[in-house]
Amino acid sequence: MPLAPKSMPDVEQPSLVSNPAAVREQLHRLLAHPLFANSKRYPALLAYTVEQTLLGNGGDLKERSIGIEVFGRTPTYDANADPVVRITAGEVRKRLGLYYYDSAHAGELIIELPVGSYVPVFRLPEGSAEPPHDAIEPPSLSIPSLPTEPIASSAATEIAPAPKPSRLRWPLLALLTVAGCVIGVLIGMRIQPAAPAEQPTNIDRFWEPFISSPGITTFCLGEPAKNIDMDSIQSFEAPVTTQPQPQQLYVRLHMAGLFALADVTTLTRTAAALQARHKAFRVVPASEATFAQLREGPIVLIGAFDNIWTLRVTQKLRFGFESKNGDALLVDRKSGDKTTWATAWDLPYQKLSKDYAIVARIHDNTTGQPVIIAAGISEEGTEAAGEILYNPVYLNSLLAKAPANWEKMNMEAVIETQVIEGHSGPPNILAVETW
Repeated sequence: MPLAPKSMPDVEQPSLVSNPAAVREQLHRLLAHPLFANSKRYPALLAYTVEQTLLGNGGDLKERSIGIEVFGRTPTYDANADPVVRITAGEVRKRLGLYYYDSAHAGELIIELPVGSYVPVFRLPEGSAEPPHDAIEPPSLSIPSLPTEPIASSAATEIAPAPKPSRLRWPLLALLTVAGCVIGVLIGMRIQPAAPAEQPTNIDRFWEPFISSPGITTFCLGEPAKNIDMDSIQSFEAPVTTQPQPQQLYVRLHMAGLFALADVTTLTRTAAALQARHKAFRVVPASEATFAQLREGPIVLIGAFDNIWTLRVTQKLRFGFESKNGDALLVDRKSGDKTTWATAWDLPYQKLSKDYAIVARIHDNTTGQPVIIAAGISEEGTEAAGEILYNPVYLNSLLAKAPANWEKMNMEAVIETQVIEGHSGPPNILAVETW
């Protein structure tokens, strides 16, 4: 029986800035940043601990009191079985680190949550003077109500599917960090804005509906740790995940909310096409993406069986994904012989030698937005599909099989890729549908 994680020691730390108005002003700035604004738990914990410290109640900030006051737990809840406070605090520390790592925030008052403590520390950057005490003080923050369901500890819970040996999974913070670094490198390599309209490249033409759209582009990533409730595919309400199932699956993880490294790679490389053209975008996990969000602008769906929005959008297309009799299938719904490309869920990862994926650029009637899809049965297929979206050599091989007026049409293709030692080979186009 796995051991429950040890409780985090509660150590009170001094605050080095004595101006509450300045601290609250910085807190408002942090909570408005996308690192916190797109979540419920992280800003709730940060706002509560900062406010209580400013009110002189730092000594009362213990794991149990935070669980009760912020997350609605009962006074007798088991903190080892439900480590919501420890998990959330860890993410808050990471996000604070990422925020202040950005040079755009140099010179701002620093709010830290030291490891081993739930009492934040406030300090000034080196060489800065403390703001005067008569500064206008923002109002105290109210703590939003949060769901009261327990969060299972990673040590005590099995979440299907099962982990591939030698493959990495990245949390959203790491995803954003890598995305920023890779995009920065690409920009540093002098990726220029789109070529003049009279001579656009195929990459420009392929991404044109996204570049010209006034709405923000949403990159929606699958989450291998989420076991999707297949009955929810027909519903366009908030995504739903099921309880862990005992059957043997292809991937199994022990911590929710993680992403496949191959999906992160696909994100960073495709997002560079928008970043280089000064087009705004956001990154949203599939379990948090809402129908209302996806209606706001173009959509890029990354991942298949771990992304319920990919399953929803492709269910009415010629090529789509199904899971039957222990196999993960990519099916051709219009073929007379019911053509399928399959991978067994229980296939040992070391024996995976081939993967299949869908690449698509369509106008989705449900959301009313242009959609690009890069989705493989496994993550190697997703990575290979992603190469078509940013590599002109592979994109040209796809467009060679499409009509001359493909820019005005919907397009969906099935690709195959060889997998060698966990790495995908070049994408090979197997079938193309345009309409």
